[in-house]
Amino acid sequence: MDIDYQRRVFHYAPHKRQPVRHPVVVVGAGPVGLATAIDLAQQGVPVVLLDDDDKLSAGSRAICFSKRTLEVFDRLGCGERMANKGVSWNLGRIFMRDEEVYGFDLLPDAGHQRPAFVNLQQYYVEGYLHERAQELPALDLRWCSRVTAIEQHADHATLTVDTPDGPYTLEAAHVVAADGGKSTLRKLMGLESKGRVFRDRFLIADVKMTADFPAERWFWFDPPFHPGQSVLLHRQPDNIWRIDFQLGWDADPVAEKAPERVIPRIEALLGKEARFELEWVSIYTFCCLRMDRFRHGRVLFAGDAAHGVSPFGARGANSGVQDADNLAWKLRLVIENKAPEALLDSYCQEREYAADENILNSTRATDFITPKSAASRLFRDAVLQLAKQQPFARKLVNSGRLSMPSVYAQSALNTADADVFRQGLRPGSPAADAPLVFEGHADWLLRHTGNAFTGIYFAGTEHDGQAIAAALALANEAIPLRLLVVAAAGQAQAGMFEDSAGLAAARYDAAPGSFYLLRPDQHVCARWRSFDAHAVRAAVARACGHPPMATNATPSQNQMEPACTSI
Repeated sequence: MDIDYQRRVFHYAPHKRQPVRHPVVVVGAGPVGLATAIDLAQQGVPVVLLDDDDKLSAGSRAICFSKRTLEVFDRLGCGERMANKGVSWNLGRIFMRDEEVYGFDLLPDAGHQRPAFVNLQQYYVEGYLHERAQELPALDLRWCSRVTAIEQHADHATLTVDTPDGPYTLEAAHVVAADGGKSTLRKLMGLESKGRVFRDRFLIADVKMTADFPAERWFWFDPPFHPGQSVLLHRQPDNIWRIDFQLGWDADPVAEKAPERVIPRIEALLGKEARFELEWVSIYTFCCLRMDRFRHGRVLFAGDAAHGVSPFGARGANSGVQDADNLAWKLRLVIENKAPEALLDSYCQEREYAADENILNSTRATDFITPKSAASRLFRDAVLQLAKQQPFARKLVNSGRLSMPSVYAQSALNTADADVFRQGLRPGSPAADAPLVFEGHADWLLRHTGNAFTGIYFAGTEHDGQAIAAALALANEAIPLRLLVVAAAGQAQAGMFEDSAGLAAARYDAAPGSFYLLRPDQHVCARWRSFDAHAVRAAVARACGHPPMATNATPSQNQMEPACTSI
């Protein structure tokens, strides 16, 4: 039986008001807050999640969830549900007036478990995350709990929380503010997001209808059914279609939401004979904003509370979930005293960089979609005309550069390459997936990474046994190392994964003996052409925020002994 996530109400439940200092309190139960809380809880960190509402998001809101975000959801235990329910797509088309300019494929090569994107209404995403949260005993989700004050101290923060049965105070060693673009915590702390507001307005219309349009992203510049403006069309589950109409800055945001204004616009696109129902209508203005710093003492800001971008490019929710992906493992290590507090500053360094990258791409898209002068419009239209025949011009077309994960190439947590790699995944890159076979069964590489440091050893040398034994020995140390041993097709021995299509070696530029070290968030932090236990240990320490260690020492004999740990 399908659940109507739009009508679910989560009633407030009184709780014991004990004088307990919680490791983490997360404020805001949207996709970012839920992802953060789930990530912490499934790693054994007790977390309280507060939300001032008792329902999931109203309307479809964010709908485009990227391959990388799906991989994060896989790690959180609900990616399969998202992928199965969502509308998968890799293809997009660009139109100028009534002619197609060109099409593009966001995932042209095969051998990926997840598509480039799935379209899925935000209330489904929140609903599935909520149901995953309910499975975790370390996660205490409290609805109808509004934060009204916050005080910071040397080793904790104190929140005042208003509830239906009165206010109470809550102590937390760390607070994650994931309470949206109008963040209450940001206001309570006297902070602000700064940036640029674009002088244009767009109408979102979610339409229920049966149509034979393919599951592709269609974008029109100056179409005959909406002249002088732009239109975007996306398919969602349940026969719901998202249509974005550019309106211009002078449009009345109240009047334009009226059905008598919306329906004629949709009929102009679909035809007078089309049968449809309006599901949800909203007006939005482009903004590109961010806080100067994402960490303020014990409080870390994530998602729209920390940064905001225009919707074209699907960079809002995706970047927010990737904030959570970056932050949770660092908080865990700090709470467990396995990393210094300074590790949390790397969250700021990496995710502030990602926010700037998203804002830059979003700003460029907005300037191309909504030219503000005759000269810029002339340039845009000339580029679109040229792009019909000339592939180089297509790189200049910008209907919203679609969300891609950031590469933390300058992160202080990386260990620089000491060996020569022609390409592959440099330190700071998100790990690439690839099809594998394990003991005769089809599998995927990324299923076996995340939540802990992971080493990927590419077998095929006479020293495999010694290298594998030494890598397994690291699993007994303070920060355990999970190990995947990958062998070429037809060469896998017991306990090894078979690179059946050769794609793992190709994507990692791996020769026999190569070793990659992944962080708990599945980003590469180091790589070598041969395994060196001391170098790996030093790289793990560096990725945990400890001062760099010398890497020229020779591992002791006992570090080379096999451990009683299975591959």
